[in-house]
Amino acid sequence: MPCNFRLFFGATGSNWPKTCTGVQLLPHFEPSMNRMNALTDLSAREAAGLMARGELRATDYAQALLERADAIASYGALLHLDPEALRTAAAELDASPLPTPGTHPLYGVPLAFKDNIDVAGMPTTAGSPWMADHRPRIHAGVTQRLLDAGALVLGKTNLHEWSQGVTGHNHGFGPSRNPFDAERVTGGSSGGNAALLGLRAAPAAIGTDTGGSVRVPAALCGLVGFRPTTHRWPDDGLVPISPTFDTAGVMARCVDDCVLVDHAVAGSPLRVNPTPLAGVRLGVPEAYFWEELDPPVAQLARERLELLREAGAVLVHCDLAEAGALFREASMTISLHEILPALAAYFARHGRPFDARALTDAVVSPDVRPLFERLFGSTAIAPEAYAHALLTLRPRMQAAYRECFARHELAALVFPTSPLTAARIGEDVEVSLCGRRTTAFSAYIRNTGPAGMAGLPAVSLPMGLAFDGLPAGLEITGAEGSDPALLALALGIEAVLPNAPIAPVVEKLASR
Repeated sequence: MPCNFRLFFGATGSNWPKTCTGVQLLPHFEPSMNRMNALTDLSAREAAGLMARGELRATDYAQALLERADAIASYGALLHLDPEALRTAAAELDASPLPTPGTHPLYGVPLAFKDNIDVAGMPTTAGSPWMADHRPRIHAGVTQRLLDAGALVLGKTNLHEWSQGVTGHNHGFGPSRNPFDAERVTGGSSGGNAALLGLRAAPAAIGTDTGGSVRVPAALCGLVGFRPTTHRWPDDGLVPISPTFDTAGVMARCVDDCVLVDHAVAGSPLRVNPTPLAGVRLGVPEAYFWEELDPPVAQLARERLELLREAGAVLVHCDLAEAGALFREASMTISLHEILPALAAYFARHGRPFDARALTDAVVSPDVRPLFERLFGSTAIAPEAYAHALLTLRPRMQAAYRECFARHELAALVFPTSPLTAARIGEDVEVSLCGRRTTAFSAYIRNTGPAGMAGLPAVSLPMGLAFDGLPAGLEITGAEGSDPALLALALGIEAVLPNAPIAPVVEKLASR
């Protein structure tokens, strides 16, 4: 099968959201417990509803997740877990009056947090052993909003060192492992989240996404990943890469849980009706985004695009090659110039001394160390180059997106999240894409990076298993600030796609 191909376009599906177990629910209806295979299969919305009505004890739910987390410890998902603290918090909920309906949408739900997001009293290592002693005293803004919505903290998850990689292979703490093949990467940098979710040890997890760090692991592990419009969610308390690109985001097993978390963080609607696909105009940017796809991803993506067409979506050819070219030209210039000042500001927030040279000398990952070494001396980004990239090239990219959406009257763009499936751990600094060797970094974020640079919202949806037996994702990118509408569209697309794949090891764990 060739790596470059033409797309050929030649209504089905429910209008109600799916649960994370694949069961379709009518609005405001929650399943009884006898319809659930296990507590760990519950979606965040299902679990919160059951606990808020007194039909499920928070301690029982927390204990089920803790037991699953212990069973999947070899997958390297978690860097920090405090079972007694979670049990104590859950017991306090069980001993308290039930909440007023609608006041705590995440009531009793233990969430996992990528270990570059501050949770007071827990370590924030950013994936670096050099930061092992760092315990913030205040929550990140996104953490605080989720706790205010009734969530509990499950633990802190593994990530690519300093978030500066896309495979989830951390050489200091060990790799996170793909639920579908423990010898393969999860994607990154939010790889621990993907392992934890895919193995049913958490209902949802909070990560960060600069150029694809939520969406890539979601795609490679058969999950949903939502990156909001930049600065729509709070930025404080995140270990930064680039303040221009960075945002927190959410990973879950279904779109509806992303809707719920976005409501808790950004105040968007509590429930969103799926957008029917009949007549919806979806842009298909063939140049750049649909080029040079590995054969397993290419075939699956074409099949899923055909499902969207059969459901009534209007697939519109459009040209966004300029966005891809600008991403390649400007993104690293911006992020490499911003990272040291941003890290210095983060350290100052916590009253810690900042030594860029000592930080760099402590980096252990072979794909991350060269990025930090580029920040010094003659290879450092010149202020003039940074200003040109930030003030000229990035606005040009944003204008290209706006013009494309307006000219073609698009609801969203659609393309494969990643051009390839998960690489083998240890063979992931360089990967094979369509038979040629290239860096894993450039391959995995090729399609996700432009939306990150432009600050746009995006959702990666699971397409199913490719013919190599590994998951792949389909991204939809929306216009700036279109987050609720994009999530509604994601619900509509999710309804016509096959149910998200479940890793075989999950069934083995459930039978124990």
